[in-house]
This record gives sequence, structure tokens and C-alpha cells, in this order.
Amino acid sequence: MHVSQKPRTALRATLVATALVLAAACSGGDEPKTPEKPTPTSADAARKAATLNRANPFTGEAAAKGLPDHPAFLVKIENTAAGAPQYGLSQADLVVEELVEGGLTRLAAFFYSQTPTKVGHVRSTRTTDIALVKPTGGQLIASGGAKVTIRKIKAAGVKLYSEDTGNLTLAIDRGKKAPYDRLLNLAAYADQHRSAKAAVPPPYLPFGASPTPGSTKATSFDVRFSRSSATRWQLGSGGAYRRVNGHAQKGKDFKPDTVLVLFTRQVDAGYRDPAGYPVPETVLKGGGRAVVLNGGTMLNARWSKKSAAAPIQLTAGGKPVTLERGKVFVELVPAGAGGVTVRSR
Repeated sequence: MHVSQKPRTALRATLVATALVLAAACSGGDEPKTPEKPTPTSADAARKAATLNRANPFTGEAAAKGLPDHPAFLVKIENTAAGAPQYGLSQADLVVEELVEGGLTRLAAFFYSQTPTKVGHVRSTRTTDIALVKPTGGQLIASGGAKVTIRKIKAAGVKLYSEDTGNLTLAIDRGKKAPYDRLLNLAAYADQHRSAKAAVPPPYLPFGASPTPGSTKATSFDVRFSRSSATRWQLGSGGAYRRVNGHAQKGKDFKPDTVLVLFTRQVDAGYRDPAGYPVPETVLKGGGRAVVLNGGTMLNARWSKKSAAAPIQLTAGGKPVTLERGKVFVELVPAGAGGVTVRSR
């Protein structure tokens, strides 16, 4: 006898439909959804986005491309004819001139927005550098330093990189004699110290949209450190100053918009150099007289710094002084022995 297949087919369809209904009931009637994954963003890209258009702490100018992902670097550079030419200065953000033994001076150049492939000639550090670099949380780079100096720098919590501490390798300029023959590839060095968590330094100086104007004409001036050492400055046609007797590579000197002279107390650092000269230390804490030279004018002011880690503040007549946004050259002149001679032309 022939049996029809239709009832079996109908029964099978009914069972399948029932199973689907039960499954839907158990799942609340909705198909399970895969959670949406956030768009992957690297820490480096996130940091650059967060720092976009933030101000460069050493110039006060907006960083249109964002702030770098490495710390600030303070490099010690020879400032005599023996170490000439000086390399990389035109790419520095801020430069400081400080007194060393024998009445001579040395430069401490901050590099942050740019890292040249050739910086130098690199020289040794002094305890003066502690109060320069500590507010930035950055790194101090030198060829070396006296043992007592290195101990004090480390005790202050400053990160020192030098040949003497064994954590820095410098290139040798075969055309120079030691100790004036050390060069640094800062671009390569910076690549080794990049981090998405690199701290952004606070403003180094009081920059403002409305800089405090000077009261005396000063288109050229001399900054005297000792009987044997003075830096001569001349206002250029573009509004920036230039060192008349500098030692930089031709056409590549640091040209500041402002020269800031701070009259400072000098003390004995507690040791002598190989030639027998006592080594001085600039005390960049407390306060004293200041001179602001900008745009062909001079302003007499006062500076103050509460501690080695604190920023430099300026006042005139009891009111805060703000500097023009741009590059600044800081002269740490010894009070009493040093001075500023201004000319109106």
C-alpha cells in the first residue's frame, strides 16, 4: 500500500519551526550582538593629539605640529675659540650663558622642538646646571664632570648623561684636540629616548600675548662676565639679536628675540680645574636685578626663583613682567663683577 509523504514533511516542518521559536524565546527574541571594538589608537598618536597647538615651554609659541615625544635636552657647549665652531645652536629653543673658571663662559642650550644631527662641541657640566634643567624634568647632557659635581647632580634628582657616567657615547671631531673635540648626534640620541609618556615641561619663562615694553633705547649692548669675557650684541634688521663675537658655525648662530640678563650670586663650587682655577657656581635661586632687552629697548626688572625646581619670575615696579613669545638668550651675569653696557645705536 502506498503511504503519502506529505504528513511526514509537514511534521518535520512543524518541529523545525517549534525549535526556532523556543530558541528565540530563550534568547529574548534577539540575535546575539558582537560588542563593537573601539578604533585602535596608539599612545603616541593620542599624546600628539593631546599636545596639538600647545605652547613650546621654552618660547611660548604655539606648537602647530604638537609637542615632541621626548624630554627636553640641555646640552653643555664650549664657548671659546678653542671649541669653534659651535654646531646646532640655530635649532635650539633657548640658550643660557654661564660663568666658569678663569673668567670664561660656557653655553647651556635647550633642545626640544628640534634635534640636530650635529651639536657641540660638547663640554663638561657644572653644579650651576642643576637649577637650569630641574624645572623641565629633562636630561642634562655633557662630556663629563668632576666627581663632586656628578654627585651633587645625581643627589638633586637630575638625569645626567655623559661619558664620565658611562651612559653616553660622543663622536670625535678629528680636526680638534681634546677636550674640545666631542660632538653629539642629538637626533639619534632623541630616538633612543622617545616615549608616549614623556612629560611636557612647564613654561620656562613668563611669556605673554602683551609683552612688557622697555623704557630705554638699546640697539646694541655688551654683557660683561669678567675682565676677560664679555658678549657683544647687536639688533638685526629682522628684530632679532645677534652675537657680534660669537663662535657659532657661520650663518647658524642662535638669534634670540629677547636677551634676558640675570644678575646672580657666585659661590665657590668646592674644587679647582686642571689648570688650578677655582670653579664657580652660579646660585640661580632667590632673586636679584634683571635686564630685559627686546626690540631695541631695555627694561630694568627683578627676577626671582623660589627653588632649583621653580620657574623664573620677573617683575618691574612690583608688577609681573611678561616676555615676547620667541627665542630667548639668558645671560647669568655675576652680581658686582658683571654688568650691561647699552648703546642706542
